[in-house]
Amino acid sequence: MPPVLLAVTGGLRRGEILALRWQDMDLETGNAIIARSLEQTTEGVRVKAPKTERGRRTVIFPSYTLDALRIHKKEQATRRLALGPAYTDNALICPREDGAFWPPVTLSTSFAAVIRRSGMTHFRFHDLRHTHATQLLRNGIHPKIVSERLGHSNIGIPLDTYSHVLPGMQEDAAFKLDAALRIAMDGQRKT
Repeated sequence: MPPVLLAVTGGLRRGEILALRWQDMDLETGNAIIARSLEQTTEGVRVKAPKTERGRRTVIFPSYTLDALRIHKKEQATRRLALGPAYTDNALICPREDGAFWPPVTLSTSFAAVIRRSGMTHFRFHDLRHTHATQLLRNGIHPKIVSERLGHSNIGIPLDTYSHVLPGMQEDAAFKLDAALRIAMDGQRKT
């Protein structure tokens, strides 16, 4: 399911995923320009600027995601040909079966139904974005990079939100400081 993959491997918001077009994604480099978001309104759905203050950001996706998207693009082309003129070509990566915009609430309810049927503990589609941030931080990715990938306006947001996932940070800092001091002191003793 491409929306899940884009959320887990890129930290994209639901609306950003649903507005992402093929021309926004470079399947060779993995660079994706996140410049649009789909918003649900009382009149339906509309495209708007993303939540980020700069209005757009670049997210680089791993090769695993790119491989899956290449397959998805071929399957999508087959469906488009089969539907013919009934297909609305918005060049979206994650459209409905007929090519039209997929309403954000429908994605969330579809995802919830899949989770319920699978027997997994309930979690929201948005939690996939949190999983992305948590995994990056646990793997030592600098919070500034995590903040940029998520489209946060400042580094404080991921630090405040995800600090609980890094309980050993104080101990790690003390260990690294100790190692640096010992190297420096040993170097001074030898001169």
